[in-house]
Amino acid sequence: MNILFAAAECAPFFKTGGLGDVAEALPKELKKKGLDIRVVLPYHQQMPQKYRDRCEDVLHFYVDVGWRHQYCGVKKLEMDGVIYYFIDNDYYFGREGLYGYYDDGERFAYFQLAVIEMMEKIDFVPDILHSNDYHTAMIPFLIREKYHWIQDYQKIETVLTIHNIEFQGVFSADILPDLFGMGKERYFDGTVRFDDNVNFLKTGILYAGRVNTVSPSYAQEIQTSEFGAGLDGVLRMEKDKLNGILNGINYTLNDPETDPLIPANFSLADLTGKGINKSALQKAMGLPIKEDVPLFAVVSRLTHQKGFQLIMDELEYMMDGDIQLVVLGTGEAGFEQGFRDFAARFPEKCSVSISFNVKLAQLFYAGADVFLMPSAFEPCGLSQMISMRYGTLPIVHEIGGLKDTVIPYNEESGEGTGFGFYEFRSFYLMETIKRAAALYKEKPSVWQQLVKAAMAKDFSWEQPGQAYIELYRLLIEK
Repeated sequence: MNILFAAAECAPFFKTGGLGDVAEALPKELKKKGLDIRVVLPYHQQMPQKYRDRCEDVLHFYVDVGWRHQYCGVKKLEMDGVIYYFIDNDYYFGREGLYGYYDDGERFAYFQLAVIEMMEKIDFVPDILHSNDYHTAMIPFLIREKYHWIQDYQKIETVLTIHNIEFQGVFSADILPDLFGMGKERYFDGTVRFDDNVNFLKTGILYAGRVNTVSPSYAQEIQTSEFGAGLDGVLRMEKDKLNGILNGINYTLNDPETDPLIPANFSLADLTGKGINKSALQKAMGLPIKEDVPLFAVVSRLTHQKGFQLIMDELEYMMDGDIQLVVLGTGEAGFEQGFRDFAARFPEKCSVSISFNVKLAQLFYAGADVFLMPSAFEPCGLSQMISMRYGTLPIVHEIGGLKDTVIPYNEESGEGTGFGFYEFRSFYLMETIKRAAALYKEKPSVWQQLVKAAMAKDFSWEQPGQAYIELYRLLIEK
């Protein structure tokens, strides 16, 4: 089975979020399982020089982006058994950021056209072309409507993964003739039209052979008006080809037994190092070293989507309790300043680092007792899975991937891998924080039981990888 995986970002080359993590981990897992999978990406300026030096030039050609005749270089790099192709055009991708430019429609129209035209030229026409998010969502449409005359392309099946439905690629109807060199027939008949614009993601949903999201609960949620970002009606119409496959996490990077970034390694069989890491985290953040006080941690983008308005609403009351809070992240200015203010007022209980620091993040995961993740919505989420891997129990809003990965503590049965609240209100978050703090202090044996249950969960890519293979097989057998 041959797969071409198309995405706008991929770690370790360049990434802004979860898509970059998936684009790194899933192809590696599928390669391990025997698939011939190759990844195609833009050749972004942010790519570290050590990877640039390993790229070899394969070929070049020109892509017609409407009336524009644009250069397209194809570079190639092989790493961990996976072949990566990079579409090289400095005009489109030689920029400081990956997204957020006035001409993003043109940039990703070019990229999608280049990906399709590249396949014949490198002699790799896949059985499955796997698109990801709006940046590549028009590929299924283009293969059927613009490139259908190429006989080898007629057998290609397509998959579209929605990592976050909030980002849809909405552009003027003129994009069809101006960038894709096509007529407006599919706009006028309503197929690609949404609110009098062309919607890349909607188009991909309609044209892809299968559509999936990054957790089963999110696949259900985006079919509702509350979470569907306007496309819920389209998704309900296409629900027979929609499902959710939960993401995994990188078990090599996130392994408490071998992690070189934490002071003390530990395991499910021997948790001694967990306490050492807690003391190290308290010291690193300038807090008193107290073993008997529950240490709450945040590692996140500080945004409304991540639910920090709930934490801010209750932080005054939280500081009244016998707890400690450490925060690591950057984001909206109001949240950054709010956390700084509380750290200044309560230096014995609250400490913040408004920064991006990978080493410190690992210490947060390994040293904290509780991980706060009250997201308003969360397609999958990785942080809650990483925290459980390190025996740090998450408190989550029971939504999307958070609901699918965290088992809320049940007082009667004693089972659970964390704590959850259903209604998105600060009162319920605070009540859950109180429950967790009380359990930590009053029932240490039960707490240790939850820690071990959390660490025993399997969040590797093995099961998701197999689920994607089954998804591909369904298409090919059809």
